[in-house]
Amino acid sequence: MPAKVVVIGSLNMDLVTRAPRLPRGGETLIGRSFATVSGGKGANQAVAAARLGAQVSMVGCVGNDAYGEQLRGALLAERIDCQAVSVVDDSSGVALIVVDDASQNAIVIVAGANGALTPEVIDRFDAVLQAADVIICQLEVPDATVGHALKRGRASGKTVMLNPAPASHPLPADWYAAIDYLIPNESEASALSGLPVDSLDTAKTAAARLIALGAAKVIITLGAQGALFANGTGIEHFPALQVKAVDTTAAGDTFVGGFAAALAAGKSEAEAIRFGQSAAALSVTRAGAQPSIPTLSDVQAFKAP
Repeated sequence: MPAKVVVIGSLNMDLVTRAPRLPRGGETLIGRSFATVSGGKGANQAVAAARLGAQVSMVGCVGNDAYGEQLRGALLAERIDCQAVSVVDDSSGVALIVVDDASQNAIVIVAGANGALTPEVIDRFDAVLQAADVIICQLEVPDATVGHALKRGRASGKTVMLNPAPASHPLPADWYAAIDYLIPNESEASALSGLPVDSLDTAKTAAARLIALGAAKVIITLGAQGALFANGTGIEHFPALQVKAVDTTAAGDTFVGGFAAALAAGKSEAEAIRFGQSAAALSVTRAGAQPSIPTLSDVQAFKAP
């Protein structure tokens, strides 16, 4: 049987426009295209883990609107267990995304139904958590829910991962003991550590700081500079695969889902990181969030230039 991954988090409809560059304050730009694409960090990571070999269950909330039906349907199409995706009396979450010609993006999120994912909902679906090998959380749902899910996962003896996205301040100190793998990007690592992260050396300093704060293991994703893995005994750099980027949306989510799927399947940490990097590299060569996420066969056939 495939390893079981449970993702607790957000489902958003991404409203995506492409423009020559990101707008400045007060400026109106003419966009080149517009699309609605199923997304949300939680749902993206669930799709990534499912396409990359894991058996996946999603825990989250959608609204009783057309977007909610589409978001739930997109997960079901990936054979993701949605028994714990609740429909609530609210609008579904949305993300407003602008992608520029350099494939960088700016995103504004409106939580909507994601705000209804409470600790009580987590408890209601505790049997889903108990069936997991790996539990993944992010920060697009209420902090109280994330903290509760992390601690419940730890108490149940599961491998617990937190992708602290989006992060604007340090994590609660009592969360660290519940997390096996903390997986921020540069800006998130900076927010959590209180240190600037703008180079490989500063990322190493921030990783060491996060370990000192109580993180057991840290993976900082660095885009074109690769990834750093840190634990209590040292730090290792994993160089990035060089590809031509089209759209970086969901690259981090693809890495997290791929890393979780590989680790749950018995791969070593180094193998799982390289697998996640290959999946993320493939994803940035394609447009969109969930549409860009590769399959296991895609990654197995992938040869970086």
